[in-house]
Amino acid sequence: MLIKASEILNGNLLQALDSAIENGELPPTQVSDAAIERPQNTHHGDFASSLPLKLAREMKMSPMAIGKILSKYIPQQGIIGESQLAPPGFVNLRLDSKWLLSQIHQIRDLKNSFGNLYVEEKKKIQIEYVSANPTGRLHIAHARGAVIGSALAKLLKAAGHTVEEEYYLNDAGNQIDKFNKSLLTRYKQIAGLEIDLPEDAYPGEDIIDVAKSVWDDEGDRYLRLDEDEAEESIGTKGIPKMIDGIKEDLESLRIKFDEWFSETSLYTQGEFETCMQLLNDKGFTTDRDGATWLESTKLGEDKDNVLIRTSGTPTYFASDIAYHYNKFDQRNFTEVIDVWGADHQGQIGRLRSALDALGIDSKKLKIIVVQMVRFKKGETSEKLSKRKGNVIPLIDLVNEIGADACRFLFLSRSNESQLEFDLDLAKKQSSENPVYYVQYGHARICSILRLAKERDIEFSDGDVSILGDPTELSLINKMLELPDVIETSVENLEAHHLPYYSMELATAFHTFYQNCRVVSSKKSDLPTTKARLLLVDAARLVLGRCLNLMSMTAPDEM
Repeated sequence: MLIKASEILNGNLLQALDSAIENGELPPTQVSDAAIERPQNTHHGDFASSLPLKLAREMKMSPMAIGKILSKYIPQQGIIGESQLAPPGFVNLRLDSKWLLSQIHQIRDLKNSFGNLYVEEKKKIQIEYVSANPTGRLHIAHARGAVIGSALAKLLKAAGHTVEEEYYLNDAGNQIDKFNKSLLTRYKQIAGLEIDLPEDAYPGEDIIDVAKSVWDDEGDRYLRLDEDEAEESIGTKGIPKMIDGIKEDLESLRIKFDEWFSETSLYTQGEFETCMQLLNDKGFTTDRDGATWLESTKLGEDKDNVLIRTSGTPTYFASDIAYHYNKFDQRNFTEVIDVWGADHQGQIGRLRSALDALGIDSKKLKIIVVQMVRFKKGETSEKLSKRKGNVIPLIDLVNEIGADACRFLFLSRSNESQLEFDLDLAKKQSSENPVYYVQYGHARICSILRLAKERDIEFSDGDVSILGDPTELSLINKMLELPDVIETSVENLEAHHLPYYSMELATAFHTFYQNCRVVSSKKSDLPTTKARLLLVDAARLVLGRCLNLMSMTAPDEM
């Protein structure tokens, strides 16, 4: 396991602080974090510590005075090449070039595990995302949450946690009744009956495809049943077929769930009833106007919420409570992450308060709200919606621009920001297209290594200590950021840091390539060629790891 540069520097600064305290130059204090970070302007250094600013009030000294004393005890060897104090109290640190060069071997030794983190507290985490009703195939409005959820799952695994990815099937309730009616109507139309589709039915082509498949399998079987029996029976046949279609949509984006959880199972296995009874026993439910309510106002919410309607059917909110009770109480996840669309944002508070009412720490539930996407083609940009009739099936988008472009571009901005998805840019084969730019970097690396192989250059015994060009050191420094990028992404549950970093890494490689000839035909350049091939191979591993974490292909040629 590679120890992060920031962790080593943190230890060095804390050791310097301890030495200054032992020698009586600074007053005693207890600090575990030296506030190490990478500065935005790298001219100041590779890292900076704001520890003097952090200690100033407690020590009743100026930050510059603290920094001046600290600097005397910072070791100018090993990882640190240079340290410099800068106003108003930053300690700027530049990594030692010899130490940086030695990391090439560390990266190559770790191979595809480079970047992985070691966590003392390994969590059992569930991440649930997409979870669209199984009443139709997925469309592109589902894509952003799907990509973000799956990327976060990979990042959490890289951070050392046990992660289970889950799709929640809303296979109970009114929307399923409507699906069954819609499917039976389409089935009858296929059978040749002249029958109109009800006004509130699902009109999609995907329902027709399922109806055709049911007709091929069963013939006129459902025509011989009475209406109610036919609706229920054809639904049990049609829903699994629609789920198969949803799985196909997800697989086109390289997404595969560990668990498909059925809402119906909450009722058939008695978990819904158990959860509602527990809320009642704790004094948080009341009967009013023929319905059962959760007294959310007792829990700090603005209003109470209906759990069971006057008709006796549960609300979506009630089943959501039972579902999350199952996650925490029955399956014992230590942390649960839900990826929701922006239209569900208003439900967060009441769900958290319901969990607290059940005795479950609602802080263990993390909810990621994914903002809307506007799709741009040419000069036109619009938000897609079923009501406007401009929704595009997800699989059509993947077929048009490819899974790699879909995944990178949907990850490219914070989930909290709206995203404009430029369909024309996604298909461009130029450096304007960030997807192409990053993958081309990997392909260029592979072409260099192929050239070395064609010329029978064995470089495993190369001496990296002879390197030292600023672009070489910058490339290594950028590669060493990957563990920090993974850590930041996991701590904040923000996957967009990964595509940004991939772009920066590709830029660092392209800059190195433009300034340093790797494979030289001169015999006298062979030692440099070998050393640079080791650097290039390390870059291949790190850039390939980034692409893998985003579930993208790492092409050998383009």
